[in-house]
Amino acid sequence: MFAPEGWTIADSVSPERPSELFIQALEDSEVIVQEKKISNTADTKALVNRINVLQKRVIMLMSASAIERYQHFIETYSDIVQRVPQRMIASYLGVTPESLSAAKNAWYKNQAK
Repeated sequence: MFAPEGWTIADSVSPERPSELFIQALEDSEVIVQEKKISNTADTKALVNRINVLQKRVIMLMSASAIERYQHFIETYSDIVQRVPQRMIASYLGVTPESLSAAKNAWYKNQAK
């Protein structure tokens, strides 16, 4: 990710876990360090959870196989996976619907072992 002037960039993980991203400033920058403390409001927790999921998705799109991305999708969105069209899941995972079908078949075969 890049963050031009006026933007914010952060690593968002739960307070118990180490950071997953490495942030590097290419120019002189203002760095604000905040304590890893989550507010107890439902809105704040929901926002932090959403940021965590988006961050994980970006990392996975760059480094994980289609099977690994599908498995993560199943784990993250287990309550909606049957309600979302397969073409939308494929798009989310960055693969074609045909590739998703092949990945799902491989994933299910692996689960049966």
